[in-house]
Amino acid sequence: MADQTQALRREPLANAHGGSGGVRLTPAKPASRISLRAKADAVGALSSALGLDLPIRASASAISNGRMALWLGPDEWLVIDENGADLMAAAASAGAMHSATDVSHRNTAIIVSGPGAATAINSGCPQDLSLKACPVGKCSRTIFGKAEIVLLRMSEDTFRVECWRSFSPFVFGLLAEGAEDAAQ
Repeated sequence: MADQTQALRREPLANAHGGSGGVRLTPAKPASRISLRAKADAVGALSSALGLDLPIRASASAISNGRMALWLGPDEWLVIDENGADLMAAAASAGAMHSATDVSHRNTAIIVSGPGAATAINSGCPQDLSLKACPVGKCSRTIFGKAEIVLLRMSEDTFRVECWRSFSPFVFGLLAEGAEDAAQ
């Protein structure tokens, strides 16, 4: 059998840096991700297999031990594992009808934190990010500039911005500009 070499991907934002006095922009560490689709009758089995309860309320999230499940639609979740677990295998072990697609190399994330984080994100996102409208744990698929993102509020002043790796330089650059504006 011929020697097969697998290409190693570099993280798209490995050398990125930006922010301001009030906003820190940090490329998130590599993670495994799946786009998960399932009907309501499969949610319990998938939750057990994945080790956290898949949220069933609009814009809700569940976070446990470095694993996140973000509700994107009535039958759709983005599941992220920061420990590099095999989410495809975990979902397959559920024994319930579902569709899972590995999007680990499609997506990357940027952590936006600090007192000006919401202002920096609002430089390119029309969503109301006040704590009342966007409490901790809320997630949504939205736009940032011309790029689609998935936004998760992780704490009062910390957000996770998930985007396609091909858009990540654009998103990071626009966030850096928003961070500078937030400092003024």
